[in-house]
Amino acid sequence: MNIFVTGGAGYIGSAATEALIRAGHSVTVYDSLITGHRAAIPAEAAFVHADLSEITLLWRALTARPYDAVMHFAAFIEAGESMKTPGRFFWNNLANSLTLIEAAALAGVKRFVLSSTAAVYASSDEPLCEDSPLEPANVYGYTKLVIEQTLEWYRRIHGLRYAALRYFNAAGALPGRGEAHQPESHLIPLVLKVALGQREAAYIYGVDYPTPDGTCIRDYIHIADLVDAHLLALDALSDHDRLIYNLGNGNGYSVLEVIETARRVTGHPIPVIEAPRRPGDAPRLVACSDKIRRELGWTPRFPGLEQIIASAWEWHASHPHGYS
Repeated sequence: MNIFVTGGAGYIGSAATEALIRAGHSVTVYDSLITGHRAAIPAEAAFVHADLSEITLLWRALTARPYDAVMHFAAFIEAGESMKTPGRFFWNNLANSLTLIEAAALAGVKRFVLSSTAAVYASSDEPLCEDSPLEPANVYGYTKLVIEQTLEWYRRIHGLRYAALRYFNAAGALPGRGEAHQPESHLIPLVLKVALGQREAAYIYGVDYPTPDGTCIRDYIHIADLVDAHLLALDALSDHDRLIYNLGNGNGYSVLEVIETARRVTGHPIPVIEAPRRPGDAPRLVACSDKIRRELGWTPRFPGLEQIIASAWEWHASHPHGYS
């Protein structure tokens, strides 16, 4: 198939692009490089350097050849930042996604795979299933939920088949391909930067949550397992017109557990600094992924936290400055 990948220079998008090419698909990456890295894009992919807000360039790229599917990874992802500058997230995540969806429908694209998030859900002490209450705790999660709802209307009106994959903290690395956000906001790479001597300490935002050790609990999924699910969903859209799946291991780990595991993996002391809670952080987000396991046969290959952190550490230790 011919696949149009937005955000293909980013952490997840570039890994998905590589997997698509290995599976025999032809891929065009469309990325502004605002947060992505040119060096992360596989050499076999065509590349269009442009922003989704550039409507003329987007339309020209989408109609340059017949595309079978769009895989949409381009978005601002920092939940905490979305509570400080919501306008940036509404413009980039919502307005630009609407531009893309409309253009894809007009160009005759039949399949659309959305990189969504567990942040669409209300926090819960129980594992979250696809029918759990939807109540985003931050603007980032809200923008993803609205994009999902927008896709549903385009399915009804234009017949655009779509899959929304709600995942829970992508982490880890693939050979030669890892997490390099600027600025970095994700827990595992931030903790590993302490082990590399690039940061003074790991910050724990809130130690008074209603959890066993008082810190937030999250589900982590290896980037390889995440990419596997995207390819399965893409293929499944030949038989289904709407798919919504959670992606996670079903195991929740607290911030303190992540730090302790990183200490064991790296062999480095990782001091911590306790700080107040951040607006928009939910106490607990853990996935129930039974639906995608049952319907598509998806099974995580790297479910353990130590496996995830070890792969991330290998990447960061060999790429201390990311793709620079």
